Amino acid sequence: MVQRVDGASVVVGGETVGEIVGEGLCVLVGVTHDDTPEKAELLARKLWSVRILEGEKSCSDNGAPLLVISQFTLYGDARKGRRPTWNAAAPGPVAEPLVDEVVARLRALGATVATGRFGADMRVSLTNHGPFTLVIDV
Repeated sequence: MVQRVDGASVVVGGETVGEIVGEGLCVLVGVTHDDTPEKAELLARKLWSVRILEGEKSCSDNGAPLLVISQFTLYGDARKGRRPTWNAAAPGPVAEPLVDEVVARLRALGATVATGRFGADMRVSLTNHGPFTLVIDV
């Protein structure tokens, strides 16, 4: 899930671990069982080039930063009962390297990338510009 933002940050244990200032993207990355490093690369290229910033620009056009945060709850399923299940989310040992791969691929493309902390209890703050939120599935 991608949000166009005018600044975003993530705090863990009272410490800001990732922050972007000004126009950019806040990206919540969920990993499922059939995701691969190749899909991580595709996602990184899409995030770098998707034209959803002001004036139909992309991060690559503007050099806009991205805040990438792991988010297994994107694969939560609450269709039955009152408690969601997380069966579709990949386990941490599978998911963490793929989230890291997205970040590494973005940086290899020239992106400025801030991150959250995998598996941590994070507090995410952002100013959604639009509002503009988009689900990107590769």
